[in-house]
Amino acid sequence: MAVTEEPPLAPHGLPGHLVGFVAALRARGIPVGPSETVDAGRVLSVLDLMDREAVREGLACALLRRTTHRATYDGLFDLWFPVAIGERDAAAEIELPYREDGRLDVPALRQMLAEMLADENSGGAQALMAAQLVEQLGQYQSARGASFSSYQALKEIQPQTVLAQMLAGMTTPDMSDFETEIARRTARGRIDNFRRTVEAETRRRVAERIGRERVASYGVARQAEDVDFLRASQNELAELKRSTQRLARILASRLAVRRRHARRGEIDLRKTLRKSMSTGGVPIDLVNRKPRPGRPELVLLCDVSGSVAGFSNFTLLLVSALREQFSKVRIFAFVDHTDEVTRFFDPHTQLDEAMQRIFAEADIVGFNGHSDYGSALTSFAGGFADAVTSRSSLLILGDARTNYRDPELSTLSELVAVAKHAHWLNPEPRQNWGSGDSAADRYQQVIEMHECRSASQLTAVVSRLLPV
Repeated sequence: MAVTEEPPLAPHGLPGHLVGFVAALRARGIPVGPSETVDAGRVLSVLDLMDREAVREGLACALLRRTTHRATYDGLFDLWFPVAIGERDAAAEIELPYREDGRLDVPALRQMLAEMLADENSGGAQALMAAQLVEQLGQYQSARGASFSSYQALKEIQPQTVLAQMLAGMTTPDMSDFETEIARRTARGRIDNFRRTVEAETRRRVAERIGRERVASYGVARQAEDVDFLRASQNELAELKRSTQRLARILASRLAVRRRHARRGEIDLRKTLRKSMSTGGVPIDLVNRKPRPGRPELVLLCDVSGSVAGFSNFTLLLVSALREQFSKVRIFAFVDHTDEVTRFFDPHTQLDEAMQRIFAEADIVGFNGHSDYGSALTSFAGGFADAVTSRSSLLILGDARTNYRDPELSTLSELVAVAKHAHWLNPEPRQNWGSGDSAADRYQQVIEMHECRSASQLTAVVSRLLPV
């Protein structure tokens, strides 16, 4: 009977495996060019391939350009260069405690974990413990067969509950309060690291069953610029805020290039043809119209309700960083009533402080307290009619969900007719426009609406729309 051999893990050898790893990095938003790929190949040719951490750091030096790429890189590296293949034989060194009736002895297991995490030199033992937890406690039966879950592996042990036991082994009665706090933070850090080790081991086992590409699509950290505003976690929003200045510099440089080109003005066809008469009708010398100097005015009308808070906050940060690119910037916020909040934004005020002052001091919440775009547009047109002029660029931020109230399309039409430019940035997927209480499908008949679900998408749209 013929024995069927399993396909090789790297059918195209190490070079092909490296190319696949580079393709995965690109798919997750990390720019890696041919020169970086060649450098990575050279790195592998001189490193000890059995030293996994040396390979990790060497490839990182060759492939990464920014420190913000590191979390995504590490997640993909663990999938493409796993620490082991299949089940790890850890039973000889780490054996989970069980009672006589065959059930897991949870108190003894927690004590074992606490002693292990209290020892700073137990990194190898912790990895074996994580492997045992995933193998023995993390398995479950899914619709597609056996699989693994980090939640299932940690459900019984609950590592956060061993903090007190860890501190008992890491502190002494004669320690100062400062030293005790340092030990507490160290213990919490080790618990978090152990949790991440279990999650990485789970991804490795699941990737062997369903494929690393599929696991990478949901199990690897995304770039901050690619995070969906409406689904972003607090950590992802914090990373977005840190990247605001970099994105603002990119947008400012793009705008400067456009303005530099615009200084030449458009071609004056009549004067060019007249001048070409001296060269037999051949337009050798082009004559440009004199460009109109001056920077545009920006009017920002922003929904700050909870449903779009992440999107609005980031966009406000971005616009604040670009203030010097405009002759005047006026910012208006609303929930169901509009008020000007420009006074709360200056180069020295943090966004969190500005948002707190907006909700405490500005008149943006009416009687109802729910998003009402129609009421907001009406109060804006009635109270700040002079804000939008023929020199203004009107930018509206929001998901256009009106809670089934009158969208006041006629009021928006009047504002759009007066403004020089008018655009609406919507953080919802385009396929959801018009569903439920969304009036986006009706608003986009009056104003040009753009989908802006992530920072990278927002940057591309804003850089294209910024007026010169």
